[in-house]
Order: sequence, then C-alpha cells, then structure tokens
Amino acid sequence: MKTLVIIIHSDLENSLINKRWIEALNKHPEKYTLRNLHNLYPDEKIDVEEEQRWVETHDKIIFQFPFYWFNSPPLFKKWLDQVLTHGWAYGKGSPYALTGKKIALSITAGINEADYQSSGRYKYTLKELTAPFEVSFDYVKAEYKPLFAFYGAEHDPNTEIIEKSAQDYLSFIDAL
Repeated sequence: MKTLVIIIHSDLENSLINKRWIEALNKHPEKYTLRNLHNLYPDEKIDVEEEQRWVETHDKIIFQFPFYWFNSPPLFKKWLDQVLTHGWAYGKGSPYALTGKKIALSITAGINEADYQSSGRYKYTLKELTAPFEVSFDYVKAEYKPLFAFYGAEHDPNTEIIEKSAQDYLSFIDAL
C-alpha cells in the first residue's frame, strides 16, 4: 500500500530541502501519495471527511514540515484538531481509525543538530521537543515511529548534502 505524505509548508517555493524531498517523492507515484495542505486549503478550511478518507486508505502516514519556533506550522495543529475527531480517531465507540497505522514526522530544522542537545544552545533534542506528537498519536492507537530530520538547512545549503538527504528520506519512509 502507498504511503501518504502530508506536506505542511507555507513557503515551498523558497524551501531547499522540502522542495527537493517532494521532487524525490514525486518520482515514485506508485509508492507515495502527496497532499500539500497549503495548496489544498489556502483558506485553511480543512475538508475533514476528505482528510479522514485519505488517512483510512493508507497504512503509513508521514507529516513533512519545517520546524520553527520549536514547533510545527499552525496548519498542522489545525489539521490534528479537526481531523482526529472524537468518534473517529478516539473515544467511546470509536473505530480508532488510526489503529496500527505507522506515523512519522519528517522535519527540516534550520538549526544545526548540535544545538538540539541537552548540552546545546536549545537544551532539548528534536525528539524531546516533538514528544507531544508522539503522545497524541499513541493516544489514537497509531504506531508512532522515530522522526526523520534534516538539520542546519540555513547554514549549509550544500547540493550534495541535500541530494543525500532526499535519498535518505526515501529510504527512511520505505523502511517504516
């Protein structure tokens, strides 16, 4: 079954890494279904039933986004709040529609990885900073997987590193 990649990036035109990852994913339409939330919902009015249908028809779901202000883009939070509804994703009598689905985050961070350490500038790892996502997906009985991250995008836009990250990203998704 195909992997659903939900892309949440408000400025893809000016993104080096996310744009390259999407190009790599698009080379394999038989393996990946891409949904760009900002293109689909420029007014941020999410079609909840449509999004739920996409989730129901995929066993692996990746949320791809840039990490800024130590969090996800606001549209991702809105998507979670609206799509993961009581009675569908959780709650008494719910089918728990995400049960057993493999979920992972794919994050681009402009800051270097060394800064995301207990001894680093920001005191926490990216895994620690994304713990609320893990708890949320555990709550709806999804199978949360370790995140994939690209660090230092704003410091070293090296073409070779970007190309390697795209191949590593595809390998990460395929190994889930």
